Amino acid sequence: MDSGIVIDIAREALWLIIKCSAPLLLVSLIVGLLISIFQTITSIQEQTLTFVPKILSIFITLILCGGWIMNNIVAFMVRLFEDFSKYAR
Repeated sequence: MDSGIVIDIAREALWLIIKCSAPLLLVSLIVGLLISIFQTITSIQEQTLTFVPKILSIFITLILCGGWIMNNIVAFMVRLFEDFSKYAR
């Protein structure tokens, strides 16, 4: 196995991680920003106020995007397993 192949696989894996985690991170960022603006406007400085809406929005996003995330990961792993004979040389 050539070091170029290892670097390509690692690059693809990192891109897959970024691509699959982006929806969850963006939703968390937007909800956190909206809640912090609400806290600033109302002068409520409760730290636990951000937790429940964020976790609910993450669960909803995971339900909506979970199939897409799983399909991407499965496709990557199937491609790795199919090319295993090339890597083992």
